This record gives sequence, C-alpha cells and structure tokens, in this order.
Amino acid sequence: MRWRGKALDVLLVTAAIGFDVLTTWQTWGTAAAPVVICGAFSVLAGAPMGFLRRWPVAVAGYLAGLLVLTDQLGAFTVNTVQILLLAALGVVAHRARPLTVSCSALVVGAATLVNLADPGHPVTAGAWWYCAAAVVVPVLIGVYLRGPAGRLPERDVTPDVLLAGGGLTLTVLNTWTGWDTAGGPVWVTASVVVLAGLSLGVARRLPGLVFVLQVVLMPLAGRYFEEATATCVMLVLVALGVFAMRVASRLWTIVVYLVAVLVVAAFTAAPADAGLGAEGRPMRVLALMTLVVAPVASGRYLRARQAASQAERLRLRESRQRALAQVRADQLAERESIAREMHDIVARHVGAMVLRAGAARHADPGGPSGQVLTDIRDTGHQVLEDLHGLLDLLRDPGRQPGPPADPAAVIRQSAERMSAAGLLVELDLGPEVARTPLPARAAAARIVQEGLTNVLKHAGAGTRVRVSLTAAPGGLAVEVRNGRPPAAPLGLPSSGQGLRGVRERAHALGGTLTAGPDEDGGWLLTVLLPTGHAS
Repeated sequence: MRWRGKALDVLLVTAAIGFDVLTTWQTWGTAAAPVVICGAFSVLAGAPMGFLRRWPVAVAGYLAGLLVLTDQLGAFTVNTVQILLLAALGVVAHRARPLTVSCSALVVGAATLVNLADPGHPVTAGAWWYCAAAVVVPVLIGVYLRGPAGRLPERDVTPDVLLAGGGLTLTVLNTWTGWDTAGGPVWVTASVVVLAGLSLGVARRLPGLVFVLQVVLMPLAGRYFEEATATCVMLVLVALGVFAMRVASRLWTIVVYLVAVLVVAAFTAAPADAGLGAEGRPMRVLALMTLVVAPVASGRYLRARQAASQAERLRLRESRQRALAQVRADQLAERESIAREMHDIVARHVGAMVLRAGAARHADPGGPSGQVLTDIRDTGHQVLEDLHGLLDLLRDPGRQPGPPADPAAVIRQSAERMSAAGLLVELDLGPEVARTPLPARAAAARIVQEGLTNVLKHAGAGTRVRVSLTAAPGGLAVEVRNGRPPAAPLGLPSSGQGLRGVRERAHALGGTLTAGPDEDGGWLLTVLLPTGHAS
C-alpha cells in the first residue's frame, strides 16, 4: 500500500481532528464548552490539513489566524492549533521559496507569541526564546528534508507511516494523563510528545538527526516531565535500531551505541544503585550494555536482509536482461540465416529471369512479345528492389523503412501489369477514396495486388476482373470480382497463403472479409476496412 493522493489528505484530516478530540474531550459538555462548539472547533482545526500538501502557505496562514482567535476565546483547541501550525510551517519550509518561508515564519512566530503572552503581563525572555525555537526547528527540519540525504531507493512510505503512527501511539498513550502536571503549558508538553513520536516517521531517511533528537529530549523529560522518561528510553532504543539498519559504517554504529548506553544508564539508574558494591556494578553495566545491543543487532540483521534482497533482485534483473539479450541474438542470427537463404535462392532466380527477358526483348524488339517481355523485365526489377529492402529489414530490424508509395499508384500499376499478363481488368476508384486514412488505403492496395494475383493463378488469362474501391458506411469497401474462366487455368504455382494473408491484413485494421464463388460462376472477394468515421 502506498499513502499518496486523496488517501493521504484524508489521513491527515482524520489524524488532526482525532488528536484534538483526544486532548480536549474531557472538557466537552461543560457550560463553558458545549459539545457542538467543541466539535466545530475540532473540525475547524483539523479540516485544513487535507489541503496542506497543495497549499501549505495558505494553511499555515489560516492556522495562525485560528490560533489567535482560539487564544482570545479561551478555547481548549488552542493547543491543537499551535501544534498543527508548527507542522504546517515545516511543510512550508520543505516546499516553498526562501522569501515565502521567511514571511511564514514571522507570521507563525507572531501568532505563537500572542498565544504565550498573558493579558496585562510583559512577555518574558523564556517566551521569546520559545517562540524563536518553535519557529526555527520546523523550518530547519523542512529545509533539511529537501536534501538528497532524505531519499530512499524505494518510494513506498508505508514503513515511515507505520513508524510515525507507532511512535505517536506510544508517546501519547503513555504520557497524556500527566500532561497537565508537567512543568509547563499543556500544549507545550503535547507538542514535544507529539514531535518525539512522529519523528520516528523520518528515522529511515534521517537516522542520525532523529537519534540526536531523542537523546536531547531525554534530559528535558527528566527535568520537566519525569513520567515520560521510560517512554523516551524506548524511543532512543527504536532510533538506535533504525540507525543501525540504515547506516553502513560500523564505527558510527559503535559510537551511537555507546552514546545510547550512557544515556540509558543515566536515566534508568535508581538512587538505590549508589549503594551497590564494587562487585554488583560491573554486572549491572554489563546487563545494560547487553540490553542495548538488542536494537543494534536487530537493525544490522534487517540491513543484511535488505542487502541480500536487493542483491537477489539485481541478480534476477540481470538474468532477465541476459536472457532477453540471448533471445535477441538468436532472433538476429535466424534473421541473418533467412536473409542469406532468400538471397541465394530467390534473388538469383529472379535475376536470371530478368536477364533472360531482357535478352529476348533485344533479340526481337519489334515482335508481338516485346511488350510482354518488357513488363516481365520491369516487374522483375521491382521484385528485386522489394526483396533487397526485405533483406535489409531482416538483417536490421531497427531500420526504419522508407516513405510508403502512393496506394492509388500501386493499385493502378498492379492493374496494368495484370492486364499485360492477360487479365481484362476494369478499375473503379471512387474520388472519395483519396480522403480516407492512409493505413486503410495502403492495406487496400496490398489486398488488390493479392486479389489480382489469385485471379491470374486460379482463373487464368482472358478472365474479366472488376476492381472497385468505394467509401462505404463505416469504412473503405474493397471488391475484386472475376467472371467465369474462359478456359482451363494454367495451374501456376501457389503457396495457398494468399487469402489467409488478406484476411490477416484486414483483421489487423479491425475489418471484415468475405470470399467465395458468385452466382455467375466466378469469384468474389469483398473486404471492409474501417476508417474511424462514417461516410
């Protein structure tokens, strides 16, 4: 599953509204906060997140205004809006231009300062510092995510969504009951908790940054929110495992492992541990170091599995490429063999026929057979040219063929040659045929050539043939009709593939073919080639 498009927008809206409901539902139904009003504020705060990916600047401006409004009204949704506003600023920093990011940061900072300021009291230095940090941190994260360090070979963000969802669930469910007892405003505590959980969503892309963030949050939790210490330890271990999976350097993995051991030891040691004797402390340190090894080992194992999977995919892809290359080479070799055989057998016989026809014509230039011999010679030359083109195409399948001949001219030449061979050809080309698409006209020309050839083979010289091409409803109609043979045919050699080739050519264009004897004892071939419009 890939989270993208409208599904991601719906997910953002649902998460934002659900987060506000989770943090404010205890106040719903009171005289100061009716259920309808609270629900409306939840929707007003969460619904714009569906447009965050498309218009982040507009969403950030809207949330800044909503933050000031909810602060003045004293609505409990103000904490949710403050968190969503910082998230929107991070998206702006990730996608917008520097000038736009700077203006958005000023607007967000001003709205945050209004939220922190108490009526009738001057703004403290701590509030100024918090406003600066609240603006700078999402901007830095958004800008940093632009770099290539945040890219993975695969585009599937499902693992990132699962990590972010799991981290958010862990931090919120383990700490939300104590948010009001932490040392600071509820929305500040909620912001830090949510940031700590959601940061796991970018741990695969920014493993070092997320690990440092979790390590920095641990002393803050120990000082201001001691109930979250255990949760912070779990987040550090998860970030350590992801770091070991994503970073190949063993040296950096060892350094991060030692840092994790020191941090976990500092925040999990109980006061009674000071009374441990010299013999007990090494065992506790050894047990702690062994415990922290588990996420490192898991991460390295997953990294090895990923590397093996990638190597296997690469091997399979290379195998397929080699197999395709071998098939291609075999095809080219077969084409070369066919080309050589055609040249050795067909071209030589046709060439000899052309030479003999030319010699006979020069021996009796004024005789009655001179015109027939001339046509045989010209036809043989054309056959040799077509054969050479076919041989070139067989040797080089990627070679582009030359410009196609005019289909009408091809049909007229075929009719003239068959007339010279003894057929009585009547040609009827409607003027509207020239306006039909070229593929249909080219196919019609080849069909007429094959139809006339079949008439000469099976009916013989002296047979009357009528060829007509007309525009019919839905396409181009081709008809080759010959009468009864005047005499027994000569029995010219035939491969039996002519009619099959005509049918395949017609079906390739989506056309229909009918062929068979007519009521006068002749033969009728009819083909309808669709042209994409009705005439």
